[in-house]
Amino acid sequence: MNDISQQDVLYSFALDELLCRRKGQGGPSICHIWRHPRAFVMGLRDSRLPGAGDAQHWLETNGYATAVRNSGGAAVPLDLGVINISLILPKASGRSSHFHQDFEKMYELIRNALQESGCLVDKGEIKGAYCPGDFDLSINGLKFCGIAQRRQTNAYIVQAFVVAEGSGKERAQLVRSFYDRAAIGEGPFNHPVVTDDRTASLEELTGLGPGAGRLFVDAVKRVVLMQETEEALREAEIQLCLPASEQILDMVNVLRKRYAIQS
Repeated sequence: MNDISQQDVLYSFALDELLCRRKGQGGPSICHIWRHPRAFVMGLRDSRLPGAGDAQHWLETNGYATAVRNSGGAAVPLDLGVINISLILPKASGRSSHFHQDFEKMYELIRNALQESGCLVDKGEIKGAYCPGDFDLSINGLKFCGIAQRRQTNAYIVQAFVVAEGSGKERAQLVRSFYDRAAIGEGPFNHPVVTDDRTASLEELTGLGPGAGRLFVDAVKRVVLMQETEEALREAEIQLCLPASEQILDMVNVLRKRYAIQS
């Protein structure tokens, strides 16, 4: 989580992609936690908006790394106050599970991690929040987390962004400014309609304070470790084979070409 040396925001998505392939070949399940200092990630539908290219140029002029991700969901701003979690898991053999069951795994992880804060975590779409979906996670009606998914043949990734620190309102304003440029000439049904008052951070919503990100991550790790035996953890460590940086960068190039905004 503290390695923020990679400027390309697709680096972490490429790592997820490769780890998911490895999981499908018999590798270990993984909880990947990461951050990026200043980025803006678009969904596939966002990339098809008529002004997406101009909006991307505006973001990059203002110092944001940009990318289109290969999982579901809509536009999301990333910074050091946003914690990204990827659960890389095997597909159940003999049956195809509904994606809601996969989202439930992430919901339970985050809900349990925040249990000590005394806050009740709700799920369900929050109108006006950015990257809306059925599995928006919220506290007191304000969204702090969105969940998306990427499926491969034998494994899948459940990805969550958690707004842990800073201002939810400021991030929402940035996303709305993006859509003002990207969706020019489009009706309101073709993109999320974002308002300032439906997104907040854990710092704003809980008693965790300015260090909410670190406290939340520590709680996530505790929850994950509580669910595993020492023997299972040792076996996973033996099976773990992280891809080389060159492999990850090659995958970055593949993803960028495959999901580039069409001018």
